[in-house]
Amino acid sequence: MDSNNITRSPKLLDLLQRFRQSASVSPLSVAAESNQSERFKRPNRAAVLICLFEEGHDIHVILTKRSSKLSSHSGEVSLPGGRTDEGDKDDIETALREAKEEIGLDPALVDVVTVLEPFITKGNVTVVPVIGILWDKQLFNPVPNAEEVESIFYAPLEMFLKNKNRRQEEKEFQGDKYVLHYFDHETNNKVYVIWALTAGILIAAASLVYQRQPDFQPRMPSFWNKNYSRS
Repeated sequence: MDSNNITRSPKLLDLLQRFRQSASVSPLSVAAESNQSERFKRPNRAAVLICLFEEGHDIHVILTKRSSKLSSHSGEVSLPGGRTDEGDKDDIETALREAKEEIGLDPALVDVVTVLEPFITKGNVTVVPVIGILWDKQLFNPVPNAEEVESIFYAPLEMFLKNKNRRQEEKEFQGDKYVLHYFDHETNNKVYVIWALTAGILIAAASLVYQRQPDFQPRMPSFWNKNYSRS
């Protein structure tokens, strides 16, 4: 993206440099190569975009409420994203393409900084989180796809490390005891509930961005991400 005329946030610049130098997440060059081969081994693959921007000195993330018309996960909060298309060269392209289709986010506005380790759903779908930076939110004109998205909203990323407005539910699957986290977020006179896989991905992303553990015990499902700490 050509952003020479944009005053870049020092906080996000530091984040970009740290992620691209970090060994804790996949470098883009390695991720693209490995994703290409793995995608053909695992047809049930999807990617989601964790699109970050700074507003009021806080880092926010773009989220959506899915349309009630959808056959699966209708009305739930999610990150922009979806299934891999045959023409997608990698997970980055999938995430950016889906974000454009769902919310009208121009890929040229997003600076992708890293690809996180994939999460595996209970239905055996591999979901790959792609982190990108939106340097100038004023250039983003949200256009929700009515067939897929009911609304678009923003949430501070750090909220996914705090106990405030958080609830949890003990669950068990195939002998694996874990916790599902629910975050209640009020904005624009509406309350959105962010939970399940979306909450789990954002807890993991926030832990990396802020370089600290949550104020609670994550106890993620082991089938989601084998590399995620359950302590």
